[in-house]
Amino acid sequence: MKRTLLAVEYSGEESAVAVFAKALSHPVRVKILQLLASQQCCFTGELTELIPMAQSTISQHLKALLEAGLIQGEINPPKVRYCINQESWLKANTVFAVFFAPERVFECGCPISEGAQEDMCR
Repeated sequence: MKRTLLAVEYSGEESAVAVFAKALSHPVRVKILQLLASQQCCFTGELTELIPMAQSTISQHLKALLEAGLIQGEINPPKVRYCINQESWLKANTVFAVFFAPERVFECGCPISEGAQEDMCR
């Protein structure tokens, strides 16, 4: 029987963790978020001055952050002004705090394989 990801049901928490983690999966996106979090808002051109990359590359990373909801953009032709989406930022903070909560660390249920010196989960 062939299994696909479509057959698996994910909780809202699992989906939220995945969406935010994917958005944070590139160091440039993390850098963009740090820059935006340290000031009110920023235009694309300002970001390209602070991050030595092509504007098209910065725009692709901004698009990924927009799709995840972590930032919002306001179009002021011919520029777009970006800032942190505070509601989503707080949601991401909560989602990751719950996901990485110390009390979630649990005993590994994996059996120790033959010949192993110790349980690799500890």
